[in-house]
Amino acid sequence: MVCIRCKMVVKEELRKLGLHYVVVDLGEVEIMENLSAVQHDQFRDALVKSGLELMDDKRSVLIQKIKNVIIDLIHYSEEPLEVKFSEFLSQKLGHDYGYLANLFSETQGTTIEKFYISHKIERVKELLVYNELTLTQIAYQMHYSSVAHLSSQFKKVTGLTPSHFKQLRDKRRNMLEDV
Repeated sequence: MVCIRCKMVVKEELRKLGLHYVVVDLGEVEIMENLSAVQHDQFRDALVKSGLELMDDKRSVLIQKIKNVIIDLIHYSEEPLEVKFSEFLSQKLGHDYGYLANLFSETQGTTIEKFYISHKIERVKELLVYNELTLTQIAYQMHYSSVAHLSSQFKKVTGLTPSHFKQLRDKRRNMLEDV
């Protein structure tokens, strides 16, 4: 679950089943009662109808937690990390980074680092589109060591420089204004 609507759907389906929740968070639900097999199947089916998925094996749950930590870190936190990202993830999830990295790569077909970088670049794109910050400010906010490092990583992921990406956005906006 990565959005408020998803949480609302989960809460509503739990309510329909007469279940009481303690926590409904991104990718995690804690309920007060024990689920019967029938309730479990009904809950799973209701989630699928809403475009969601019930993850009940521990590996899938851990993968989702890895993704949630990365998304929270990039999109909702402005504090720089005090430790290396690998240490941060290990501390946050209570597992060795090597185990997390192997599990993630094995099940997702990409590395944690590539997932992390792709989300950072998506966030940079958002900030470029908003046009409220300079590239220097964006590099600082996203904890890049320099504008050059940000630009290099941006080009590697998107095939465009940040300034070219911004020009394309501006050109498209101008074309839309002509309509």
